[in-house]
This record gives sequence, C-alpha cells and structure tokens, in this order.
Amino acid sequence: MGKPSRPTPLSLVPEALGVALWRSGTGLRGWTRRTWLYRRLLVGPHSDRIAFHPYDALPRRLEDADALLRGRFRFEGETVEVRDRSVFDLAAPSQEWAEGLHGFAWLPPLAAAGGDAARTLATNLTTQWMRRCSRYREPAWLPHVIARRLIAVFCHGRFILLNSEMLWRSKVFVSLREQSRMLQRIISEAPEGLPRFEAATALALSGACLSDAARLDAGLVRLNQEIARQILPDGGHASRSPEELVDAYRYVVMVMDALAATGHRVPQDLRSAHDRMAPMIRFFRHADGGLALFNGGGESDSRMVAGLLTRDEVRGQPFAFAPHSGYQRLAAGRTLVLVECGTPPANAYSVNAHAGCLSFELSAAAQRIVVNCGTPAVAGHRKWQKALRATAAHSTVTVADTSSALVLGDGWIRRLVGPRLVCGPTKIETRRVETDKGWTVEAAHDGYEAAFGIRHERSLTLSPQGLALAGLDRLVPQEDRKTGIVFAIRFHIHPDVRVSTAQSGDVILKLPNGEGWRFRADAPLNVEESVYVGGDNVRRTEQLVLTGAVKNKSVEINWMFDQIGAA
Repeated sequence: MGKPSRPTPLSLVPEALGVALWRSGTGLRGWTRRTWLYRRLLVGPHSDRIAFHPYDALPRRLEDADALLRGRFRFEGETVEVRDRSVFDLAAPSQEWAEGLHGFAWLPPLAAAGGDAARTLATNLTTQWMRRCSRYREPAWLPHVIARRLIAVFCHGRFILLNSEMLWRSKVFVSLREQSRMLQRIISEAPEGLPRFEAATALALSGACLSDAARLDAGLVRLNQEIARQILPDGGHASRSPEELVDAYRYVVMVMDALAATGHRVPQDLRSAHDRMAPMIRFFRHADGGLALFNGGGESDSRMVAGLLTRDEVRGQPFAFAPHSGYQRLAAGRTLVLVECGTPPANAYSVNAHAGCLSFELSAAAQRIVVNCGTPAVAGHRKWQKALRATAAHSTVTVADTSSALVLGDGWIRRLVGPRLVCGPTKIETRRVETDKGWTVEAAHDGYEAAFGIRHERSLTLSPQGLALAGLDRLVPQEDRKTGIVFAIRFHIHPDVRVSTAQSGDVILKLPNGEGWRFRADAPLNVEESVYVGGDNVRRTEQLVLTGAVKNKSVEINWMFDQIGAA
C-alpha cells in the first residue's frame, strides 16, 4: 500500500528562504521609512477635497456601529473593550484584528449609522490615528492596510469631512497624500492575490479621487497588471474562490465608477475584465442569490451580489463549463448542479483553497440540498479551518480518510509562505455529453494515485426536467495490493433540509417549502453529523455517507437524488 502522507514540496524552499530574507530587513526598512529624508519623498501638492466618493457595496450592520459606540471594537471575530484609553494604545489580540483597526474597518458602520455620536467617534478615531501613526510603522503602513484605509476614507470620508474644522481637514488631506505616495512606492510588497488587487485599486482611486493624473495612470497600470495575473480568461479568479471573484469585481466596479465620474476613459483591459467576471459570478450563484461554497469562499451577501450584477449592462449569461477556473455547471428546470473539477490554485493563491476535487453542490429553486461545509468567515471560528479544508468536508469521495490534497503542515515553511494547499491532483480529465437522460459530466482525478494507487472517477447526470440527479463513483486501482482500502462518499446536506430514513432504507429529504427529495444508493448508507459554515455562524447539519473498500478490482457505486412525486 502507498504512503498515507506526502512530504512538503521542495519547490517551496527557495520561496520560503526569500521571504525569510525579506523579513530579516523589516527593522531596517521601518527605520529608513521613518527618516526625515525618506519622508521628504512623500511631500508635494495635495488636494483639498475628494472629487468622487465611490460606493462600496459591502453590507454594513448597525449592530457593529452600536458596539463601537459602546467601546467594543470587533474585527475578524475578536473583540477589544475600550474604556478610558485610545484603542490605538491597546495590545492587538491578533494581526488580523490590528489590520482591521488600522484599515479603518470601523468607519463604514459608523457612517452607515450616522448621527452626531457616530460622527464624533469617527472623527476622534481619525485624529488618534494621525497622532500616533503619522510615520511608518507596521501593520498600519503595510501596503494592503494602507489600501483598505484609503478605500474606506474615499468611500465614507464625506461623513467626517463635511463641515469639519479647516485645519483638521487640511491635516487629513496631507495624510492622504503621504499614504497614497507611500502606497505607490511599496505596492509590490502587498501579499500576492486579492490584497495586491486591493492595493492596485486603492492606488487608482487615490489618483481619481484626489485629482492626481500621474497617480491615476500608475494605479491603472498596476490594476491592469493584477487583472492579467488574477482574472482568468473565463472570468474566474486565480484563487478559484467564487467569493474572491466577487471582491475583485467589486473593486473593478469602484474604479470604473470613479473614472466615469471624474471624466476619464475606462481602459479596455478593465472593461473587458468586468464583462468576463459578471457572467462567472452568475455561474456560481444558486437561486437563493448566494454563492456556492468552493475553495474558501462563503455564500457572500446575496443582496450585495445582486446589486453588483445590476451594473453589468451586457447581462452576460454563464457558460456551462468554465475551463480555466475548473468548474462544470448543470442546469435544468429549477435544479442547479455545480461541480468542482480543477487542480489546486498555484502558489500563494492556494492559501485558502480546499481539497474538494470533484465535489458538487445541488439546489432546487431557492433551496440548497447538497452542499460543501464552507469556510469560517471570522477568526473566532478559525479552529474549524483545517477540518473544513479537508476532502471529508466536501461532497465527494475520500480515500482512507485522507484528503486528495494536503494543507501545508506546521513548520518554518508554512510560517513563511502560509497554509498553502499542496500535493493535490495534477491531472484532471473532464468530459461533457448530452444523452437522452440529460446532460452528463464525467470527470476523473489522480489525487489519490501517488499515496494509494487509486484513481477516482465520477459521473453526474441531470435529467432534462431537473427532477433527478444520477451519480456514479468509480474507484479504480492502478496497482495490485494485498489488503483493501476503505473509502467514503459524502453528501453534506444543507441545515434547512430535514433528513429522515424510510423503511426501504432510502433517505427522505424534506425541503422548507414542503418539497420532498429522495436519496438511494447501492452501497451501505449512514446518516452522520456534519456542520455548515456558509455564513458567519457554524450550523449543525447532517451528511449522507456511503462506504466501501477497494482492493484489486474497480468498485462502482451508483446513487441518485430524485424529487418525490415528480411526473
């Protein structure tokens, strides 16, 4: 039998050593950037107004503003109570919390709440930040944190700047000038992926919103570079995460709006990316308006997604197959099936990716039926992170209770390059055919061949009216062995669906709207506990588990979901 685990890829060692070398210079860089001479490079003319306030579609909750007004600063699932001191003088419970504080994550909810008390608090916090953090220090002046802070001020600055005292207002704009210039100088230091996309967005917005043509041009060049790196030809994001795609699209919309409002031409690369991304977002949407749970993405806010898509004048419809993103889509009647059939994202784009190869989600009308477990949205639930990235947290096949790809183990390499997904499938074959029984997606991956000598093949057929989904999972041994290897086929059920077992052994699924579906299979079936983390909370649910063993001959398991009483 093959090895149950796989070693850390040696290809990560040079990158990890490079990161270590870069981090060793943190102190010197910080000292240099705080010197008078370096700060002179940030001096120059500054604007006295924000020419355009972009609309940030991110949802804002009034309860967050209420907590802030009561002295409770909650970022990334962690809370710090503030009484008679400045929050900027308190120890941060985590790096993520500190980045939220210095990224002005408190400004959007206070602006949404409105009122004198919220304005006073927002103004005081801005003043405290300028007094304590006017010179380079980390994490306040990390490029992606500068970017978040600038975007927050551009989008919500009217709340604190309107009718403000002239001298204070001038200090704010001096600070904005220095932050924008610093961002332009160090933008390449932003973490690869969405944080760098966000930094490029902030740089472009600083040029448009502060009427600086040179910085606008530099920002657009950077943004186009990130679009080329991160937005795939089919419109997906390089992380293969539906939610990160929505975030990138939100930034693109911001910049396009700012360009239009300030009388600038929208570059063709930016417009082309916008027109590719919108259909891909529709590709991932269930009928409830939320996103499918793949590769570290949550449902997202359905109203935000719908609002963003209204900006798509082309109204491009999703393809059936996204070859670059690695997903298949089956739709018939009121039923939707989304299938994950791609290799793990490359390099830093895999730090949130999941080992869910050939997993799928099934929904009927606005009700999700079969799901993946999801991912924790806040740091307070990070204890679930490792388990939720494993193959067993997805509606697919698990061999020997081992994931088809592994999260980089604890050690110095992980501390330097992050918890990347490694040792996953390298070859995935997909085929899509239409038969008299409906559209069929056939796929296979080699994620278990190196460790166990087993190839997983899956076939999914959705009936023409969408009333039945027939599946076949095949485990094909690639070598002879003396003992069998156990496997499990999991189907995680959405927590709103009631699960019961009929006398026949079939499983009955009762949807909230009263509709019934049935699951049956030709293998031993158990109903076990599971969790669902599509939003901010961890919800208990159930999973259907088929079990078996494979030795020297291929094993085939047939199963089916069909609507009860359908004609």
